[in-house]
Amino acid sequence: MKILANDGIAQEGIDLLEKEGFEVKNTRVAEEQLANYINKNKIEGLLVRSATKVNKKLIDDCPGLKLIGRGGVGLDNIDVKYAESKGIQVFNTPEASSGSVAELVFAHLLNGVRYLHDSNRNMPLDGDSQFKQLKKSYAAGVELRGKTLGIVGFGRIGQATAKIALALGMEVLFTDHETKEATLSLSFFDGQSIDFTLKSSELKEVLANSDFVSLHVPAQDKYLIGKKELGLMKPGSGIINTSRGGVLDEVALVEALDSEHLAFAGLDVYESEPNPEIKILMNPKISLSPHIGGSTLEAQERIGIELADKVIKLLKK
Repeated sequence: MKILANDGIAQEGIDLLEKEGFEVKNTRVAEEQLANYINKNKIEGLLVRSATKVNKKLIDDCPGLKLIGRGGVGLDNIDVKYAESKGIQVFNTPEASSGSVAELVFAHLLNGVRYLHDSNRNMPLDGDSQFKQLKKSYAAGVELRGKTLGIVGFGRIGQATAKIALALGMEVLFTDHETKEATLSLSFFDGQSIDFTLKSSELKEVLANSDFVSLHVPAQDKYLIGKKELGLMKPGSGIINTSRGGVLDEVALVEALDSEHLAFAGLDVYESEPNPEIKILMNPKISLSPHIGGSTLEAQERIGIELADKVIKLLKK
């Protein structure tokens, strides 16, 4: 059986698959050539991340496909219903990258509250000649401890983010259509643990009562957070989006930053990805990263192992 990992897979995953007798092609095939490659090489399993789009046409053009695996949480780059209607099994790895995304949320939060994203731009330019002025400019940072983090979407990543916030001494509010109450267990290095039980609130309440807001929802047909929602947020608050581009209205975001209603934003995903708007890229109040939420070495290893385990289970049964 042949497996194509079109967006790459960790060596640990390859080793597991090869041990079970699979032939793994860990290569990147352009989408316009993908169907031909799959058919020519008799590929039965296609593994992707977010880069490869698996649409109806590709599915129709590849009758030999038996499964499609997505390394990561979302499945919005795969026509899941159509694939399943054709007898193709579709799965993802929802748990493997949760911790990595949650840590990136706090990288952006810490950047924002201590102005690191801006000082890292200006120190190389003016640090030798305007050190005292820069020190004064960036001396009004705030601490996260004692502040409130609002989490929109309380799935695995939202809950992982909440755990870090609680460990830092923050209060956590959340809103979620499905989860109304959740008990989170924080485990520490010495085996101790402590449980926190949290209850869901309405979106408007979360926005109005949080010092910072973090978004953790799937792709949306329209903006979840637009001008109205940003207006509900506290003056001087911040917002982080590591979920999907198009969840947050970037035009409204820039307006809120320019008017100083919001103090900062952190973005890992963009409406016009992979070509973010220049007004976003050049805004000094936005901490930026290029969609790397789940891209840590540890997460990639976990994703590779989870993908391999599910392929083996599905194709060897």
